[in-house]
Amino acid sequence: MTDTRAKIAGVVLAGGQARRMGGSDKGLVSIAGKVLVEYALAALHSVVDETIINANRNHSEYGRFGCPVVADASSSFDGPLAGVLSAMRHCNADYLLTVPCDCPLIDSTTLQTMVAALDSEPAECLVAHDGVRLHPVVLLLDCRLQASLEDYLASGERKIDRWFKNHHWRSVDFSDRPDVFRNINTPEELAMVEKRFLGNNGTR
Repeated sequence: MTDTRAKIAGVVLAGGQARRMGGSDKGLVSIAGKVLVEYALAALHSVVDETIINANRNHSEYGRFGCPVVADASSSFDGPLAGVLSAMRHCNADYLLTVPCDCPLIDSTTLQTMVAALDSEPAECLVAHDGVRLHPVVLLLDCRLQASLEDYLASGERKIDRWFKNHHWRSVDFSDRPDVFRNINTPEELAMVEKRFLGNNGTR
C-alpha cells in the first residue's frame, strides 16, 4: 500500500482483442509458468489500495485472482480508455494507476516511481516515458477526470494521448530502464520475453 495520502486504485487492462496473438485472451497467456495478468497484479500489489481487472472475456478465469473484474460499457472493444473508464466508475479512489496486461517486465519499483512523481509535483495525469516515447497505457490519473473521459469516448474519440493532453499532464522519466515497457503482441515477442525470464531463472 502506498504512503501517499491520496487513495490509489490500480487496474490491469486486459480487455483487448489481441488480433496479433491470434485472438487469444492475452492476459491469460502463459509465460515462464504464470499467466500475464499475474505479473501485472504482482506489480500493483504493494503500490495501490485496491486492484481491478478490466476484461471483456473469461470473467470467471480472471475472477480466480481475487479482484473485481469489470468489462467495458460496450461490447465493441473500444480500446484501453474504455477499460479505464469502467475502472474509474467501479473504484473508490482519488487516483487510478493503469497497467497493461502484456508488459510482464513492469514491476512494483516502476509503479512506485509513478506514485512518487505524483507526490513530488501533483498533476491530473502522469504518463510513463522511456526516454524516446510515451507509454500512455502506463498512466496515473485523477479520478475527477471521469466526466471528461465519458464525454471524450461519447464523441467517438479513442486515442489516449489526445485525451490526456487536454489536461494538466506530465511525463515520468524511465530512460534508465526502457526495457520494462516491452510489451507482447505476437507469439514471437512472447517467446523472446519468455527466454529472458528463463535466462534469469524465472525472475525479472
